[in-house]
Amino acid sequence: MNAPTASVSLNNIKVACSQCNLRELCLPVGLTEQEFSKLDALVGGRRKVKRGQSLYRAGDPFEAIYAIRTGFFKTDLLLEDGREQVTGFLMAGEIMGMDGISNEAHTCNAVALEDSEVCGIPYAMLEQLQQEIRALQHHFYKVMSREIVRDQGVMMLLGSMRAEERLAAFLLNLSQRFTARGYSPTDFHLRMTREEIGSYLGLKLETVSRALSAFQESGLVNVQQKHIQIVDIDGMKKMLSRQANC
Repeated sequence: MNAPTASVSLNNIKVACSQCNLRELCLPVGLTEQEFSKLDALVGGRRKVKRGQSLYRAGDPFEAIYAIRTGFFKTDLLLEDGREQVTGFLMAGEIMGMDGISNEAHTCNAVALEDSEVCGIPYAMLEQLQQEIRALQHHFYKVMSREIVRDQGVMMLLGSMRAEERLAAFLLNLSQRFTARGYSPTDFHLRMTREEIGSYLGLKLETVSRALSAFQESGLVNVQQKHIQIVDIDGMKKMLSRQANC
């Protein structure tokens, strides 16, 4: 992939951050019109990624970070025994690609779970702009901190929760993220397979399926293939509160 050039004209940009309805999710609020213009000039336009295609692969040179405009992605690693380990799921309004900052090469694969669209931001130019726009630098640090907290949350899931608690925490996390984007917190479509959920949560496929069936039998959710309706969101939260008090 060729990096976007620094000479991008405002008139040639296909999508401007200042006109994007997701800007408050992936960019700091309160920027001046002039600051938004600088940021608009930095964004290299949209890049479409078809379902099943990779945005980048482990070992690729790190050149840019990506704001997801539409769609859904998973990140994964290939283990020594050939198995795939899912390390995360990302949706519209979130930023991906920061895994490559430290070693200047990506450490995981990023694969689209549905037809998606991203905005590429050349990292070298972003670093320069952060020196001029302190709000942008502060926000970028917050995004990185959020990623660290999310990783810590996954470690807690894998280390201390039973299978049903892990799945409940996963569904509640999706619920919160969909809510932030103006979607229903209790009625959504899973873009990932049960096998991918299991890989992420450290569970076997059969265990994920059994846990979903148990949720449905107890009246917590309705499940129709990949469509999830959370019927008793308070009941799911109580599962986690009991675990936290143990």
